[in-house]
Amino acid sequence: MSPSDEIVLRASGLTKRYGDVVAVDDLSFEIRRGEIVGFLGPNGAGKTTTLKMLCGLLRPDAGRIDIAPPRSIGVSPQFIVIWDALTSFEQLEFMGRMYGLARAAARRRAATLLATFGLQENAHRLGRTLSGGMQRRLNIALALVHEPAIVFLDEPQAGLDPQSRVLVREYIRSLAGRATVVVATHDMEEADKLSDRVCIIDHGRLLEFDTVRAIEDRLGEVDLEHVFIHLTGRGLRE
Repeated sequence: MSPSDEIVLRASGLTKRYGDVVAVDDLSFEIRRGEIVGFLGPNGAGKTTTLKMLCGLLRPDAGRIDIAPPRSIGVSPQFIVIWDALTSFEQLEFMGRMYGLARAAARRRAATLLATFGLQENAHRLGRTLSGGMQRRLNIALALVHEPAIVFLDEPQAGLDPQSRVLVREYIRSLAGRATVVVATHDMEEADKLSDRVCIIDHGRLLEFDTVRAIEDRLGEVDLEHVFIHLTGRGLRE
């Protein structure tokens, strides 16, 4: 299903400072219902700060955020947040109950997500006993248990093995048209494969916001690596 033309999230002049450092510098953009947007930039570009402002975890110093009234939002942060002393299943069930699901519905949803993210064999393991990759997948599942209308994912594939990266990527792509997804990443290949459009930022400033193909054609470059060098004079991982 293709994204609609309805704007569900609009940022106008977003700015955030930490002392003398301008982390986000007058960002303005619009995101449509049902599209997957990749926020692409190197470490320190302002991606995480922007996502925190968009989902209400951080107050901007200037600017405005307008979000069409969503049923709910889901957030998977860059740093893994799970409960050490709850099993994978208990964590998902508990999160579903926190979002108002009936117990039976929360348990069904938990079982579905455990299977979706390849965690069913680890359903009854405590969070602290899971590998880093399993914890990352559980962290993402916790953001999706209530089937939110807007999902914010900060580096969702960090620490995942190649097979898990594909699993997570395919699930995120399956959300297109059903949910609006904002993904922060510094991985150009993943941004290209995941996103309907990419928002390229560096030093807190917006450089480009369009489809990958449109940006490459406009700048006369062959791929995102060359696009980023063209825009900033440096590689994405520098």
